[in-house]
Amino acid sequence: MKGLEVLATGPLTTVQDLGRPGWAALGVGRSGAADRDSLRLVNRLLGNPEATAALEATLGGLVLRAVGDLVVAVTGAVGPVTVGGRDAPLNTVLHLDDGAELEVGTPVAGLRSYVGVRGGLDVAPVLGSRSTDVLSGLGPPRPAVADVLPVGLAPAHFPVVDAAPVVPPSNGDLMLRVALGPRDDWFTEDAINALLGTAYAVSPDSNRVGMRLTGASLSRRRADELPSEGVVSGALQVPPSGQPVLFLADHPVTGGYPVVAVVLEDDIDRAAQARPGTEVRFGIPGVPRRERGRP
Repeated sequence: MKGLEVLATGPLTTVQDLGRPGWAALGVGRSGAADRDSLRLVNRLLGNPEATAALEATLGGLVLRAVGDLVVAVTGAVGPVTVGGRDAPLNTVLHLDDGAELEVGTPVAGLRSYVGVRGGLDVAPVLGSRSTDVLSGLGPPRPAVADVLPVGLAPAHFPVVDAAPVVPPSNGDLMLRVALGPRDDWFTEDAINALLGTAYAVSPDSNRVGMRLTGASLSRRRADELPSEGVVSGALQVPPSGQPVLFLADHPVTGGYPVVAVVLEDDIDRAAQARPGTEVRFGIPGVPRRERGRP
């Protein structure tokens, strides 16, 4: 049986696919890859269906050994990758001979790397998905040293393209587009102006559940309690501290703090690659910064 033996996991490595949508009414979040575009890309390079399970490594440190001859690819964060001790490129097809080691080092740009294998990781699915949800604990356990992750059957056809031109994640300021609401009316005009006109820093106390941000406090115009309501990936929830939290892949399905705005779907993957210390700004599409504020 072919597989990937885990020699080192780094700070956090999980198995991820595109998640388990459709279970929110039962209190089960979608989960899935934090950077879905990078997961889709690694699978397209290998000829796998886009939702095939791969490894998501946060801040590198992942070392794997091939059990059998394998075809792999690495996408996402920019950093050193070696195959058998030799430098290897990102976003391209790599061949691992039986016993060869693949190492994903600490990235210099971006946060999360995706290691895919032709045939996909054939771990047991939970509710139709092989994603590990770090908030609920659903899904396969986190890979541990000495684990051998089984690899599924390779697809019948191999893609013609074996490398992809990709715009790498940036370590500079990050601009995220938002739509205000659904609870922007709970906040003062000054709070909305601060959200749309000042920079926030990504806190080191961030994870797959949410990105904690530090910056101008968002003051409320209403002080009453909000009954718990559904929340989505990309929601900017504001707890009593006034410091917003941007929900990511493993967010809870409900929340009791008001959501001032929601990051647009196309920008969530870029947010998932933001490193601690990155400055983040929010803007409404098509509205110049000097005109931003509550409509």
